[in-house]
Amino acid sequence: MTAKEGRAMVYHKTKQEAFQAAQKATMEAKEWHDHLVRDQADYGHQLAHLRQEVNEAFAQIENALEVASETQRVQLEKFRSDLQAIVDEVNENE
Repeated sequence: MTAKEGRAMVYHKTKQEAFQAAQKATMEAKEWHDHLVRDQADYGHQLAHLRQEVNEAFAQIENALEVASETQRVQLEKFRSDLQAIVDEVNENE
């Protein structure tokens, strides 16, 4: 393996890791949203945690978009759209 090939593999791994981090963060935000219960006493705490998860997911998506392949980019845009739908729904219900 040449040094150039080694760098290409590291770059690809970095792309894959960035994508996986964005995917994981998005799934975690969706899980928090799915389990959000407005009538519970700790709703405010749940909502604050959901916002934190969503913000983290948006940040992971932005990071991944910097190095994403075209295939990954399409999926990352879908993740971003899904998160925006969560934000919109939460804002409507406040």
